[in-house]
Amino acid sequence: MTTLTQSQPVVHTTSHLSWMHAFKDACIAGIVTLILLGPITNLVLKQYDFIFLPWRQPIILNGMALALLVFIGRFIVALLAQTKRGKLFLSLFKRSTQHAVRVETYTAPSRKKTLLLIGGWIVAGSALMLLGLKGVLPIGASSALTLMLLFVLFAYGISLPKSKHHPHHWKGLVPIFFIMGFILPILLNYYQLLPKVWLDNLTLALIYVLLGLGLNIVVGMAGLLDLGYVAFYAVGAYFLALGYQYFDIGFWTALLFAPILAAISGAILAFPVLRMHGDYLAIVTLGFGEIIRLVLTSWVDITGGPNGIAAPSPTLFGLEFSRRASSGGQTFHDFFHIPYSNDHRSLLIYLTLFAVVALSLRFFNRLRYMPLGRSWEALREDEIACRSLGINHVNVKLSAFMMGAVAGGVAGVFFATYQGFINPTSFNFFESVLILSIVVLGGMGSMLGVIIAALVLTLLPELLRDFANYRVLVFGLLMILMMIWRPHGLIRGRRPAFKGASQ
Repeated sequence: MTTLTQSQPVVHTTSHLSWMHAFKDACIAGIVTLILLGPITNLVLKQYDFIFLPWRQPIILNGMALALLVFIGRFIVALLAQTKRGKLFLSLFKRSTQHAVRVETYTAPSRKKTLLLIGGWIVAGSALMLLGLKGVLPIGASSALTLMLLFVLFAYGISLPKSKHHPHHWKGLVPIFFIMGFILPILLNYYQLLPKVWLDNLTLALIYVLLGLGLNIVVGMAGLLDLGYVAFYAVGAYFLALGYQYFDIGFWTALLFAPILAAISGAILAFPVLRMHGDYLAIVTLGFGEIIRLVLTSWVDITGGPNGIAAPSPTLFGLEFSRRASSGGQTFHDFFHIPYSNDHRSLLIYLTLFAVVALSLRFFNRLRYMPLGRSWEALREDEIACRSLGINHVNVKLSAFMMGAVAGGVAGVFFATYQGFINPTSFNFFESVLILSIVVLGGMGSMLGVIIAALVLTLLPELLRDFANYRVLVFGLLMILMMIWRPHGLIRGRRPAFKGASQ
């Protein structure tokens, strides 16, 4: 008996590129880009007429040029997507369908990794200072970036989980970085490598770090969308300014009592929204922020309205930082017999804020391991399951709003004394959006990511002054890119690890 086998013919398919499909795809992308960006960049309002500027400089911020670049890029991508290697490359950018929870570990970073991080900071700082001394970068910018890299290294050390049963060398390095963060600004300013303008920029960056950490509790850890966080920022700032005008309250007194008032404001906001979720919660918090701003604008007799109100400068054990002392007072430079410099005031504000932010980092990091922080994360994941476990969701929401408001109130006090003058325009809706962008871009629930995002979004516009008019556009592009390639932010938040029975 013979068996007949018939071999199947092998069909060799040659993949051909569809040029027309790529051209249509590129045309759609280019037209959409032109519609969105063209009117913003190529039409300029002059009196009662519009002027069309097809060759507006710089070309990279020209809507027509961007549309052409998008057309070319989309055409190339559409062609490459039809090839085998192109499909393999594009698969790297696909979102992972796995939503496994990432849990941090108590394993300390290796000595090699620690030395690489410290060596990287030394090399980067030396390169930045060399660029500043050579005139490639402003010397103040080089010093500020070096200090910010040191602060990120310090924050990384604080964010590492610490346990008595798992000791590691970062416990000794963190105090060293903290001391360096105090000494380096004084030395750089003394040798005229860190002028006052960059000291103020560093102060503003740390203010937004504090605001980002506060909102990270509400949005990142508790999962409550808050669009009116700027209201607590305003409460702290106006507490110092109004307290000084009517009750002679100084900076240090306001620094103690403004967080309490902000926490009370957070409780007042939290009560009406205890049963709200998602969009409804966002709308109510947005309304709360606008109510505070409108009250500050309309209550002219008390707050000064749109004209604003002055805020006092800090003192150090009664020593004033002004050129001339008030009646019965004494100036800082006269007491120490040194020449007067306005840098002394900026240094005091920065160093005090640095200490406050460092303490806040330590405090908020410890909260994550406490029952309160675990309750916030349970509420964020599933409120129904949280309540079924016997957790009082009312107290959890109240604590999240109040704890986040405390950071906002402290940041407001520093902002008022840093500016010396405040008005309601400093606390508009865009500020809430900026703080929320810091939390989202950094990574909700990740303290280190929030810190990096705050430093980037506050210091980068200072380095790119020529593109200041396109700040909102850059924020929008960053948000789009992050949602596509890093939907969890720069650094994805990790669940705290707890000692179990098997450990």
